[in-house]
Order: sequence, then C-alpha cells, then structure tokens
Amino acid sequence: MNPACHFTAKKTAFLGLLTALALIMGYVEYLIPFRFPVPGVKLGLPNIVILVVLYLYGFREAFTISFIRIILSGVLFGNVFGIFYSLTGLLISLPVMNILKKSRFFTVTGVSAAGGALFNTGQILAACIASLTPEIIRYLPVLLIAGEAAGVIIGIIDTILLNRLRHPVRPEI
Repeated sequence: MNPACHFTAKKTAFLGLLTALALIMGYVEYLIPFRFPVPGVKLGLPNIVILVVLYLYGFREAFTISFIRIILSGVLFGNVFGIFYSLTGLLISLPVMNILKKSRFFTVTGVSAAGGALFNTGQILAACIASLTPEIIRYLPVLLIAGEAAGVIIGIIDTILLNRLRHPVRPEI
C-alpha cells in the first residue's frame, strides 16, 4: 500500500471519529439542563474538538467538522433556525480564530475566548436578520461575556489536551 494513501485513510478515519465526538458532545450539551436568563448561552462543548482539530490539522478540517456537526445537530436536535444561527457564528468565528492562531501572539485559551465571543456575535447578527428585529443586539453584551467565559474554559481544556496529544505520557512496562 502506498504510504501516502495509508496516511490519508488514517487521517480521514481519525477526522471522522472527531466529527462523531463533536456531535456527541453537542448532544451531551443539549441534554445538560443549563438554563440562563438570556437565550443562546451554551457551554460550547463541541468546540473542545474543533479547537483541537484547528491546531492539529488546520482550518479546512476544523471548518469541515464544524459544518457537518452543525448540520447534523440541527437536523437531529434542533431546527432550521438553529442551523442558520450556528452557521453564521461559524463563518464569523473560525476564520478569525485561524488568523489569531497563525499570528502566534495568542495562546490557545485566547484563541478560544475570541472564538466564543465571535460565535455569539454571529448568532446575534443572524437573529437580527432572521427576526427583522435589530433590538436583539441588546443581548450582545451578555452573550459576549458568556462567550468569553465559555471560551476560556474550553481553551484551558484544549491546552491540556493538546499538550497531552503532542507529548503523550508513555506508561512504563
């Protein structure tokens, strides 16, 4: 077997597993009875996977997994508006996260915090467009704070994960 073909098949299989993991984490988040007075506030558990993919594989792979997860989550657990809101958040947050990552000026936690805030900004823009109600923008400060907080938590988790994935601890036998 061609070594390049083996690598491609292995990468595809691993990315498929990560897509499934992101979808499962989205479902777990859906099941958690986390209620906040402002609609749209979530923990962002699938972003643990997306950020790891962004750092280990790159933008294209992270975007693909995010896109597939959003569509599948919307079909399985949500609705068309949820897909629209999430896709808008994705289109605003992930490109900026990629730029911040490439700049090497931001830590994983900083990239994640920016992504959380920008994702919520995209969702607010989508809600304003979908509802033709610009007053919805009043929720933005609360969602920015929530996105930053969730992004910091996800960033800390991802920093630990990335360190372990890059430098695995080998058990002594």
